[in-house]
Amino acid sequence: MNLNNAGIRYEPDEKPPLPIIVGLGIQLAILNISVTILVTTVVMRAAGQEEAYLSWAVFAAVAVSGLATALQALRLGRLGMGHVLMMGSSGAFIAVSITALTEGGPGLLATLVVISALFQFVLSDRLSLFRRVLTPTVSGTVLMLIPLSVMSAVITLLNDVPEESPALAGPLSAFATLLVMCGLTLKATGALRLWAPLIGVIAGAAVAASFGLYDVARVAAASWIGFPGIEWPGFDFSFDTDFWALLPGFLLAAVIGTIRTTSSAVAIQRVSWRSPKAVDFRDVQGAAAADSLGNLLCGVAGTIPNTAYSNGASMAQLTGVATRFVGISAGAAFLALAFLPKALALILAIPGPIVAAYLLVLMAMLFIVGVQMVVRDGIDYRKGLIVGISFWIGVCFESGEVFPDFFSEFAGGFLDNGMTTGGIVAIILTIFAENAGPRPDRVEVALDLSALPGLREYFDKFASLNGWEEPMASRLQAAGEEVLLTLLRRGEDEGRRKRRMVLFARKEGDEAVLEFITAADKRGNIQDQAALLGAQAEESCIEEEVSLRHLRHLATSIRHQQFHGASIVTVRVKAPRIGSSPG
Repeated sequence: MNLNNAGIRYEPDEKPPLPIIVGLGIQLAILNISVTILVTTVVMRAAGQEEAYLSWAVFAAVAVSGLATALQALRLGRLGMGHVLMMGSSGAFIAVSITALTEGGPGLLATLVVISALFQFVLSDRLSLFRRVLTPTVSGTVLMLIPLSVMSAVITLLNDVPEESPALAGPLSAFATLLVMCGLTLKATGALRLWAPLIGVIAGAAVAASFGLYDVARVAAASWIGFPGIEWPGFDFSFDTDFWALLPGFLLAAVIGTIRTTSSAVAIQRVSWRSPKAVDFRDVQGAAAADSLGNLLCGVAGTIPNTAYSNGASMAQLTGVATRFVGISAGAAFLALAFLPKALALILAIPGPIVAAYLLVLMAMLFIVGVQMVVRDGIDYRKGLIVGISFWIGVCFESGEVFPDFFSEFAGGFLDNGMTTGGIVAIILTIFAENAGPRPDRVEVALDLSALPGLREYFDKFASLNGWEEPMASRLQAAGEEVLLTLLRRGEDEGRRKRRMVLFARKEGDEAVLEFITAADKRGNIQDQAALLGAQAEESCIEEEVSLRHLRHLATSIRHQQFHGASIVTVRVKAPRIGSSPG
């Protein structure tokens, strides 16, 4: 499988022509606003809320989604990630939100959403502590399950046509959309490929209009500019039994929302560069923090929480445009549409079969992004088992046929969502796999040349305890020395401040896994630098290049995770065959 993104025409910080920015931004806004309106409407109507509050909740959800989407692309300090990451109402909160509205009303919902948003802020700030749980295996599995959770809606939309319509109206509209989108994406080059999704929708709409499926009357009846009456619900601070009964469900939904946002953030990074780059987890933290802020605003406004949608990654692969300016455009379009009822009606009047065909293509691309994420990280029998079991359990629970008498009532039917269930299973299996083996050895040293003798002695002892002979001990010592030297050179601009390094070492089969943890630095990613050693190095970096070349020779893999507050280098070293050189 080719994992390069040679089709990317515009990387995140590159600026394409304005028509492309605006056109793709409007496409993404159109696709996501319908989902946001639908999810919010379903929750409010299922809970029996009045039309005035429904109108306010929909307006607030759309407006906050636009602000959060623009913030993700802008990246202000530690808020946002500088990529196209669409935000919209979260399906993970549907069940618990309906229950909160039914049991305690909008005030209770607002209070629980605010608390869950504050919990998400903590998760985003401490994301490095969850690095062994929110792995590429877990994130990739969640991304593979998102299309599964959407497929039921796609099937419903395919059949969403008036009863009096001709039998071929829906199928032909969907087929025209699918044919044009896929045909242009596969065959077109240059600018035409960029407009493939929009041209496909227009083609489908033209076919639908010929059968009378497009709801022109709905568009004509809507006003041009409008603002709903303010129905702010306030907060319920009674903290009664309803609050405490619902709080665990909201916190669990917040965890699932964070997983989805981090998975989507990793996915958009994976597909945004022409040459593969290591994931920058500082950007992932920024995405989770912006999601948390959006949810806080949702709670203050009294509507259901946001989450990240992954179709920005699908759109980038489909069109070759990954510039963050498209995200800014999409956020602005989202926000503008909140005040334009006629524009909303124009979007919502698009027949269901056309929306279904559009979603089908994007979800297919998203599934492949999830597969690529798992494969890029390297897949062994443990990871394969986690992905396989989690995915198929998600499939089973999405069907609603797994012990329905029990799970339909458990946590308000929370586990009926395949993405939620599969994601939880993937987390549990990952935690079990991490803790099933022997506990890793730990040592803490000064990040200084004076630590070298102690590290050599530590690796001698570690190799002996795990049954490895002198060649492996020598290889471990060499790898540890090169990592230390590389980290020292990267910390030269830190002045005289003394830094510490924590080393965790464990045995996995015939490999040693070494994890070096230090305070964060602002230099580039070691994993990327090791992968690009073929390029001409700057004279000032020759020593660091030599260390990285030697380290790459010694290690089977090098992974560098950069968080706010922590820098983690994970190196795998394979035991040499008897009689071979230790490197």
